[in-house]
Amino acid sequence: MSLRIVFMGTPDFAVPSLDILVQNGYEIVGVITAPDKPGGRGKHLMQSAVKKYALAQNLPVLQPTNLKSPDFLSELKSLNADLQVVVAFRMLPEVVWGMPPKGTFNLHGSLLPQYRGAAPINWAVINGEQETGLTTFFLTREIDTGDVLFREKVAIGENETAGELHDRMMLIGAQLVLKSVKAIESGNYELVAQDDRLASHAPKIFHETCEINFNQSAAAVHDFIRGLSPYPAAWTTLQGKNVKILRTLKGETETGLLPGTFYVEGKKNLRIATATGFLEILEIQPEGGKRMDAASFLNGYRAWLT
Repeated sequence: MSLRIVFMGTPDFAVPSLDILVQNGYEIVGVITAPDKPGGRGKHLMQSAVKKYALAQNLPVLQPTNLKSPDFLSELKSLNADLQVVVAFRMLPEVVWGMPPKGTFNLHGSLLPQYRGAAPINWAVINGEQETGLTTFFLTREIDTGDVLFREKVAIGENETAGELHDRMMLIGAQLVLKSVKAIESGNYELVAQDDRLASHAPKIFHETCEINFNQSAAAVHDFIRGLSPYPAAWTTLQGKNVKILRTLKGETETGLLPGTFYVEGKKNLRIATATGFLEILEIQPEGGKRMDAASFLNGYRAWLT
C-alpha cells in the first residue's frame, strides 16, 4: 500500500518536487499552498505556481490563512496522510508538522546547518561560496534544525547568479525529495543530527539591504550583485535615479576613480569603480525602464553619466 502524502509549497521552486512525486505514482491526497493574492497590473487574484500545477493534475488543494484554525486542522486530519512533504512553504506549527505518523520533512536550499533561514541561495552567492547544496530534514520546533535525511552538494559558478543557481537547485532538489520519500517508504534511512556549532544564517532580504557598497573589493561587489540577481536586485543611484545592476564581470585593474563612479571604456563598455578595481556592467535596469545590456543603456541613458 503506497504512502498517502500531503505536499506543502507555494512558488516555482516547489513545483518540480511535487511533479516528481506525481510522475512516480505517489498518492498526493492534498496540496497545501498560499491563498491567492492580488497581482499584476489589474491586481487580479493570482494563483501560486503550486496551485496551478495541482489543479492541472486534479489534486485537492487547501489554502489556509491560519494554519492553527480548527477548520483547517480538521480538513488536514481528514486527509489521513502518512507523510507530509514541505518545499518552500511557511513555518508550520507543531500541531501541523507533528500530525502524520511518518513525520514531516522539508527540502532546504543549503547544506544544513549552514545557511539556516529564508534566503539560503542568495546568501551563499553573496558570500562568494564555491559550493552549496540541498538538505532534506524532519521538522522540529526550531526552524531548520531537525535531523537530516540526505544532503546533496551543488557547485556554484564564478559568475552564476542566484536566479540561475535557484533554477538548477529546484531540479536537483526534486530528485532529493523523491530519494527521501522512497527511503521513508522503505524504512531504509539513518538520521543525522545537525551540529549547531557549524550553523550559519541566511535571513530574509529587504530592499534597504540591497544597496551596493562600492567601498569593497571588485570580487565582493560582484558576488553581492549576482547574489541578488534577478530579484530583489542590487541597486545604487546615478544622478539621483535608482539603478539596478543585475550582471557584471570582475576587473582587477585599478581605476584611480572614487568607488561607485560610473564610466565608459571605449564606446560600449560601461564600468563602475570599486575599492580594488572595476566591474564591467553586462546587464542593468534604470529606474522606470526595462532590463537591458550595457550598450542599450548607453544608447538611451548616456546623459545620466554626465
